[in-house]
Amino acid sequence: MKFFLNIIISILILNCSSSAEPKIQILTGIEGNKGSFEKVLNLVVKTSLEDFDTSYYLNNKQIEKTHKFLETDPLGEYNIRVELKKGDKIFKKNIIYTLLSHKPPKLYKYEIVNIFPHDIEAYTQGLEFDGDNLYESTGLNGKSTLRKVNYKTGEIIEIKKLDDAFFGEGITLIHDKIIQLTWKSLKGFIYNKTNLEMIKSFSYYESKEGWGLCNDGNKLYKSDGSENIWILNPNDFKEENRIQVVTNKSALRKINELEWVSGKIYANTYQFQKDVVVIINPITGGVDGVVDFSGLKEKVKQHNKLNVLNGIAYHKKRNTFFVTGKNWNKMFEVKILSKF
Repeated sequence: MKFFLNIIISILILNCSSSAEPKIQILTGIEGNKGSFEKVLNLVVKTSLEDFDTSYYLNNKQIEKTHKFLETDPLGEYNIRVELKKGDKIFKKNIIYTLLSHKPPKLYKYEIVNIFPHDIEAYTQGLEFDGDNLYESTGLNGKSTLRKVNYKTGEIIEIKKLDDAFFGEGITLIHDKIIQLTWKSLKGFIYNKTNLEMIKSFSYYESKEGWGLCNDGNKLYKSDGSENIWILNPNDFKEENRIQVVTNKSALRKINELEWVSGKIYANTYQFQKDVVVIINPITGGVDGVVDFSGLKEKVKQHNKLNVLNGIAYHKKRNTFFVTGKNWNKMFEVKILSKF
């Protein structure tokens, strides 16, 4: 009886062992699973499984075990998946690989051209020119507004107050309309740029928060506080794609107010503990440059509501940038120059 019992136990152990998931490890041949397009993926699978067929996938697209990224490929996180097929069973394993920029960002400084008055009560979230008309979005629940401003005097020409439930965020002008985001309400608004009358609202889809907004004349670019900048269709506001903002070392999060200038995205960010603007390649998400705006905050009135640099607008005719901050009493017209 004992003999037969041992046989049954052995059979059960063998069955359990054969049905257990095999151990699978994916090696990329690149330290830390991070690298630029110059490094080649050489995928190697280590596993306890025997006699199997292997398939390799990058973001669900089948690739060879040796893969070379292109310089124009979007940067950021990629999902690498291997599938091991043995008989009628398929075993899967996933890892994350991060494609970094192949070069450090170029460093820039600023030169002040003019200083203009700015509403010290404006918690600036968005800033954009349409000709000589400056439009500004301000935040905080109960204090959020959309306004048209005379940039030379600081005078508010038109103002639209948002409902107290909404926290105003970034704006952009496209097709003669103003698009304004809100922070966590999953909603944005469309306005007539002449009189600031609201035309309609729209809902967010994949991107759950609204931070910064700009456009290239055809598409909208929307930040949500993460490393992502979402590319939206301006007709239905659905996300069609996204880029991840990445340097030669890591992804950058907390991307805030955006401005489109000469094929690049200029962005305020909360990532650093100082006032900077990053210059982003809209195709790859690579950070091409960093503008150091340190020293500007010290030139405005110091008070207990004073907050960070936020708000960058490009004036096409003057070929200069206008920058300010949350509850700053001044707005600065500047030129951006190479630091070295």
